[in-house]
Amino acid sequence: MSYEQTEVLVVGAGQAGIAISEHLGAREIPHLVLERGRIAERWRSERWDSLVANGPAWHDRFPGREFDGIPGDAFASKEQVADYFVSYADMIDAPVRCGVEVTSVRKNAGRPGFHVQTSDGAIEARYVVAATGPFQKGVVPDLLPADLGLQQLHSSSYRRPEQLPAGAVLVVGAGSSGVQIADELRRAGRQVYLSVGPHDRPPRSYRGRDFVWWLGVLNKWAASAPPSGSEHVTIAVSGAHGGQTVDFRALAADGITLLGRTQSFAEGRLHFAEDLRSNIADGDANYLSLLDEADAYVERNGLDLPEEPEARELRPEPGCLTDPILELEVDDAGITSVVWATGFRVDYSWLKVDAFDHDGRPRHQRGVAAEPGIYFLGLPWQSSRGSSFIWGVWHDAKHIADHIMIQQGYLDHETAVDGLRPAVLEGAPRST
Repeated sequence: MSYEQTEVLVVGAGQAGIAISEHLGAREIPHLVLERGRIAERWRSERWDSLVANGPAWHDRFPGREFDGIPGDAFASKEQVADYFVSYADMIDAPVRCGVEVTSVRKNAGRPGFHVQTSDGAIEARYVVAATGPFQKGVVPDLLPADLGLQQLHSSSYRRPEQLPAGAVLVVGAGSSGVQIADELRRAGRQVYLSVGPHDRPPRSYRGRDFVWWLGVLNKWAASAPPSGSEHVTIAVSGAHGGQTVDFRALAADGITLLGRTQSFAEGRLHFAEDLRSNIADGDANYLSLLDEADAYVERNGLDLPEEPEARELRPEPGCLTDPILELEVDDAGITSVVWATGFRVDYSWLKVDAFDHDGRPRHQRGVAAEPGIYFLGLPWQSSRGSSFIWGVWHDAKHIADHIMIQQGYLDHETAVDGLRPAVLEGAPRST
């Protein structure tokens, strides 16, 4: 077992950990990045086989490097994304140590810094950056009894259609993951039921520009907080099959049965909310409003972008929308498995510091935690709408690296005035 010191300890070597390492390295701030698996492990082992990035390669990347061998308008596969971060870490010579799990972080008593316990020994650090991101623990509602005989798994455990037993599949959740998994299962010949909740539904592209471009020029990526009541609304967007607008009516026309939000289960029957039609209508309204804003932007700026009136033509409402199913007998429907595409929660049980509210959510301002010396990176809406995206986390990491450098300046001034030795960790025990 080892014992060592570092100025900054970064926990996690996904997109957040690699981003902060680049900025810390550029400022010559000593640091160490610990990763319990491999670099970008979740992209490799917690995503389904056919997953591609939801944004085109020209956009969903760090500023310092393009994807190798991928056209800018293409969508990188999950393995290509993971390989990108591995090569990026090598390019910036990031001090990543894989196969090491952080088990606890505690504030030192009576002296600066934190004591970090890992599977490979103890580390003393002046600052700690929790770069584990928002996708840590899959949320599976306690709705269906375990003895029901259905295979239940979270979307992070789904890999391919052949993984599921023969029979119909209920997919719960209509964000990017739920929609893509449901579509893949339907293409594989499965009977699919898709439970649809509130969502935003942007066009994949409009007037020759991808939706990420429109969100950029319309300053929507820069929004500092979600609209009131929309904090947890998912975005139904996909880069699969070259990138297509998610259209729930089209999914229904192809054979997927749409349902409202899954509410309860009793006596062998699933019960669904009477909100399917309103959820689809609200998603349509979101879609059309972005087209309106895009058209206004084109006219206001005199851009030569082709008109696309057909984008406003909505398909006829399918029968499952006009006559929604509110109850479903599991056996009669032939459902043998359920995929819960119901999002994630954070898990900071290892971070034993005073930086969380009573619900366990980080207390922070743009990633600067309530506990001085602790930082969070990769959280949704950390500073803007783009914070949890590849390119967005890079800019948030710059802010945190700047903040650490500023704090170092204060501490350097203190040691100079008080005549203290300028050690990173005054009073910390030496290596043993």
